[in-house]
Amino acid sequence: MTLTRTFATAGRVLRQLHTDRRSIALMLAAPSLLVGLFAWILLDQGAVFQKVGPAILALFPFIVMFLVTSITTLRERRSGTLERLMTTPLGKGDFVSGYALAFGAAAVVQAVVTVAFAVWVCGLEVEGPVWQLGLVAVVDALLGSTLGLLASAFARTEFQAVQFMPLIVFPQVLLGGVIMPRDDMPDVLTAISDWLPLSHAIDASLAVTAGDDAADVFGPLAIVGAFVVGAVVLASLTLRRRTP
Repeated sequence: MTLTRTFATAGRVLRQLHTDRRSIALMLAAPSLLVGLFAWILLDQGAVFQKVGPAILALFPFIVMFLVTSITTLRERRSGTLERLMTTPLGKGDFVSGYALAFGAAAVVQAVVTVAFAVWVCGLEVEGPVWQLGLVAVVDALLGSTLGLLASAFARTEFQAVQFMPLIVFPQVLLGGVIMPRDDMPDVLTAISDWLPLSHAIDASLAVTAGDDAADVFGPLAIVGAFVVGAVVLASLTLRRRTP
């Protein structure tokens, strides 16, 4: 893997995204609209939104980036683009890392838009630095992207890529602390949730809004970052050149 080829791949993906207005709208607008919908539903229960808002803010970028990345990557493989690229010196690591870098850049923009909307439009109160909340959203979206890359390595169609959501996404949503605090779950489920990266992303988001110490924010983020790196490595090892 070389940085030159990785950056070249990232640049190509970003140029493609620039021409795909629907994907741009999905990445940038959908998380904010969903956060706004939750805030509207809980308009007369402001305390409830302050409680679940941080978890929701970590959840939606993760889901959106998982969908966009898995489907886009699979489309590259099904169209034969990846197979043609592999006839050049480009390696699987360059391809996967370039995609992760490109969608990571998109995640930065998405995080800025979503966090700004949640704080200044929906009224989410943040006791800690707002930039930390933005960082959590970026890492969370990057987690969704890398898991999407990993899922695309095993899917054969876009429909199959979506079907990976019940396996990869839904358990993390159910056990991550969105529905109920993880400490209130049965001990077995709490232990399982400790091994799910979204749980730690939600913990970091809650720590920022509560104004907790930096260790309570960056500790869980480090765990999520380890999962991101692991997903990139696994995706590089399992990626097929073309879907039969």
